[in-house]
Amino acid sequence: MPAAAFTFVRLKYHSGDWDAVDERMPANLLHSLVQYTKVPVDPKEKVVALDSPELFNYPFCYLSGHRLVQFSSTEKQNFTQYVRNGGFVFVDDCNHDIDGLFARSFEEQMRQCFGSSALKKIPKTHPIYSQFFTFKDGPPNTGFELNGWGDDLVHDYLKAIEIKGRIGVLYSNKDYGCEWDYDFRNKRFLAEDNTKFGVNILLYALT
Repeated sequence: MPAAAFTFVRLKYHSGDWDAVDERMPANLLHSLVQYTKVPVDPKEKVVALDSPELFNYPFCYLSGHRLVQFSSTEKQNFTQYVRNGGFVFVDDCNHDIDGLFARSFEEQMRQCFGSSALKKIPKTHPIYSQFFTFKDGPPNTGFELNGWGDDLVHDYLKAIEIKGRIGVLYSNKDYGCEWDYDFRNKRFLAEDNTKFGVNILLYALT
């Protein structure tokens, strides 16, 4: 683990609505890291522009939204270089929709950055599902899927772009960001803490 405190970085990109989603989610996941692990954390989320060289100072980034994703040339160059250099980006479609605007436009950006076949479904046996907590059935469902939000499908998979055998881009249509977008003090009312898979994601990115 890194000696420095872990920083939850949200990526700011010029298109879309990167700043209109999941405001409480980062604090919730950071609380879970403190609760379950010994990873030192910076308690405040940090926003970093995708076209900024500051991006390369952090091992983990989060990107989300509902609308068009269309990177500028500098954003595309930075995203590609960051991932190829070992960075980890968790991308979550807040529409929960495999045919929605965010999904279609983001997947097109990935084709342009990494090739047409780079983004692939990952198996339920992937190490990310047993990184800390174990999820034998693959990615846990969200309430938005089960209640018929978005495309009215339960997605039993996540997609990823792997670089040298490790995930560099983890891509979800399950809307985890909204699932975890609540005050961490309300977790005590849940039968099961639904942020545990988020802990797996963060630890995978850091190890």
